[in-house]
Amino acid sequence: MGQDWKANPAAGFVQRLGKSPKELDVSSAPDHCPDLWLLDNDDVAVIGQDLTEAYRRRLPEGIGLAPGERLVVIPGVTLRSAKRDIPDE
Repeated sequence: MGQDWKANPAAGFVQRLGKSPKELDVSSAPDHCPDLWLLDNDDVAVIGQDLTEAYRRRLPEGIGLAPGERLVVIPGVTLRSAKRDIPDE
């Protein structure tokens, strides 16, 4: 069995994935969420609305949240715009 993945809080931001929230017309301020960022360790930072408590009791079977994990929601357009910046491999 593999080891549990752990986020590295020392990882730095490399580049935005996709268009900015302003470009996608999902935020009126240029420095607000939602956003996706590639980190220098190849992880991805997701900036969105924390809806952990709203979804906790209605997660699909087999899905759970470990201590320290949060369920973050972003608009579909944010993820779709990032597709061009995400390599297939």
